Amino acid sequence: MGEIRNAERTRKNILKAALKEFIEKGYTGARIEYIASQANVKRQLFYHYFKNKDELLEAVIQNMRDEEPKWTAYAPSDPVHIAEHRFQVNCQARLDFLKFTAWEALEDRPGQIARRKVRAEALQGYVDDLKAKKEAGLVPVELEPELLTLAITALTAYPIIFSDVTKMVTGNDPTDPEFQTKWSTFLTKISARIFKNM
Repeated sequence: MGEIRNAERTRKNILKAALKEFIEKGYTGARIEYIASQANVKRQLFYHYFKNKDELLEAVIQNMRDEEPKWTAYAPSDPVHIAEHRFQVNCQARLDFLKFTAWEALEDRPGQIARRKVRAEALQGYVDDLKAKKEAGLVPVELEPELLTLAITALTAYPIIFSDVTKMVTGNDPTDPEFQTKWSTFLTKISARIFKNM
């Protein structure tokens, strides 16, 4: 039983070190040797757990998905609260994922196709939700759900991904609770103008 726990702990240590390395350096810049050293495992032992960097990356992404709280899948019924909700999800549960996807956007590799498909399905879910809300009369007729999804995604991810710009413009880091409260309030106000003034 102790060996199983040690193996699980070692695997978790590798995943934790790999996540940090992928976020800081992207897939291309990430090095197996460095990840192994940060996880306190020998390189040979690393390959007992993962065949290569691609397999490791897939495990890191799956681990992020598995650890994401269930409430993140909730979609507010009132579209006024969608942007605020998605910003809170990004701040509280998807910080690492957003930073990683920023690297993925800069690197064009064949292995990204499957991951892009998963992200595209999630985004399509947002589009479908707004289409349903539009059919229910909750979204202005002149607004396209696809463009609304893109705008909401930008407004809820940009301040986090480009934290340096957020700090230069507002004087606050996006992880600062004061900034998060202000930005959430702002998102709700502009959403109310879009969705309540139909």
